[in-house]
Amino acid sequence: MFLRKRRARWRAQVEDATRRGFTAADGRLPLSELARAALRKAFPDHWAFLLGEIALYSFVVLLLTGVYLTLFFDPSMVETTYKGPYVPLQGQPMTQAYTTTLYLSFEVRGGLLIRQVHHWAALVFLAAVAVHMLRVFFTGAFRKPREANWVLGVTLFILAMVEGFAGYSLPDDLLSGTGLRTAATIVGSIPVVGTYLEMAVFGGQFPGHVVIPRLYVLHVLLVPALLVALVTAHLLLVFYLKHTQWAVPGRTNRNAVGQPMVPHFATKSTGLFLLVFGTLTVMGAVAQVNPVWNYGPYRGDQDSAGSQPDWYVGFLEGALRLMPPWETPVAGHTIMWNVFVPTLVLPGLLFTGLLFYPLIERWLTGDRAEHHLCDRPRNRPARTGLGVAGIVFYAVLLLAGGNDVIAFGFQLSVETITWILRIALIVAPPLAFAVTRRLCLALQERDRRRLAEGEETGEVGQAVHGELSSGHRAVGPTVRYRLLMRDTPEPLGLPDEERVPRRRRLRVAASRWFQGRQVELPATAKERASVEERLAPPRQADEPTDDAVQGTGGPGGSPHAAKAAEQAD
Repeated sequence: MFLRKRRARWRAQVEDATRRGFTAADGRLPLSELARAALRKAFPDHWAFLLGEIALYSFVVLLLTGVYLTLFFDPSMVETTYKGPYVPLQGQPMTQAYTTTLYLSFEVRGGLLIRQVHHWAALVFLAAVAVHMLRVFFTGAFRKPREANWVLGVTLFILAMVEGFAGYSLPDDLLSGTGLRTAATIVGSIPVVGTYLEMAVFGGQFPGHVVIPRLYVLHVLLVPALLVALVTAHLLLVFYLKHTQWAVPGRTNRNAVGQPMVPHFATKSTGLFLLVFGTLTVMGAVAQVNPVWNYGPYRGDQDSAGSQPDWYVGFLEGALRLMPPWETPVAGHTIMWNVFVPTLVLPGLLFTGLLFYPLIERWLTGDRAEHHLCDRPRNRPARTGLGVAGIVFYAVLLLAGGNDVIAFGFQLSVETITWILRIALIVAPPLAFAVTRRLCLALQERDRRRLAEGEETGEVGQAVHGELSSGHRAVGPTVRYRLLMRDTPEPLGLPDEERVPRRRRLRVAASRWFQGRQVELPATAKERASVEERLAPPRQADEPTDDAVQGTGGPGGSPHAAKAAEQAD
């Protein structure tokens, strides 16, 4: 009885102290406003929007495991003699970086597991970011007002690649040393200043004695700080701009319908984090990755057979292998086009195009309106075709990065595989674009037939005169809403002028190519007016909003969602 009263008194004191502390802080900071806004935030409930969360939680695992590994790793390039428990390497000279990597793998309790979880988390993080960007690209979620978030995402992916390569190079084994040798060649291929930059980065002739410590600072301090800042800015923009959503009844271009943060989203998100953490731990425990003890320490006179980098930089390796051996001597200097073009010019053009793609598409379409509804990829044939062509282009380069392994597996010559992939690099992307664009138009035609004729019931009827016909039923209101809710602006037209500037004619021609032919969907005048109303730009700041959070009290959700769904039906 006495202990119960004491516990109750302590609980009351804690609650009172918490209340007084929150009141004091709220008087100086906008805590209550922020908490109210966060609890009211509507989060998307479609599985495609979880790809970004997988990337976020993989990044959290990366930070946690990276802190643990930092406690034991020494990035010094001072040469030592290995005396550890791994017998095949005993007595061999190696750097302190490689020695501590072996120490982490064989002598630190749980060290090998944490190393492998860290490596797998890096691979999953970059893969999740890439797939998330593809989802954003194909659904048009990068358009106004989210252009800045797209730029942040592309920049984050570039920094993540740099971070991954820096971490991949730290063990100073034969495989990572081969990658550093390639990196040194890439830096040295820059015309005029390449040699000076290489000497500055490596502290002299390759491999030097400072590159591993410098990569270590880059890997554990500079790039992670930038990544944390970019992820934070990305999340704040997502929170401020709200999420995009699929066109289903109750969801328009003027509202944001979703589940509340507490308890729905918080519960699901916590479960996803635990699932990602558990999956990465299982992968680290049962799937071996980067067994550095098999490669041995790096030596300049040796090379690891079958050397391929991780997948996110594999396309650069493939570009190097496909590029012809072109060199140009100029004023006593040799310009190595065979290295400079595939590893610096190509990725520079690729990522510059990605960074500015929202502006490029806006220039092609002339569309400056806000968009909060996701496009169905079939309704944007040119954009979808460009995305698939880019994926095919990357896939060919990735295959080329392992042309020697492919040749060995199929018992073919490396030259044969190289020429096949060179031809594929030129032919496959345009072919993929043409096929994808045609498939998108075919899917639009299928949608037109579903709206005009209805869906087949599977029943076959026979007329009196013997003609057979299949039975159809009209599509439901939900499907009809989803098919008709599409935003397809018309191509730009030429102004009524006698002399039109060449730049304007070029833009109109490009717009007609990009917009292309669209399949007209059958709809009544009332339906067209309803679609135009729901696709209208959001209200201004002084107008009431239609943000809706789905509740738990039944399918109706909140009053806003119920009203929107009733109007849509």
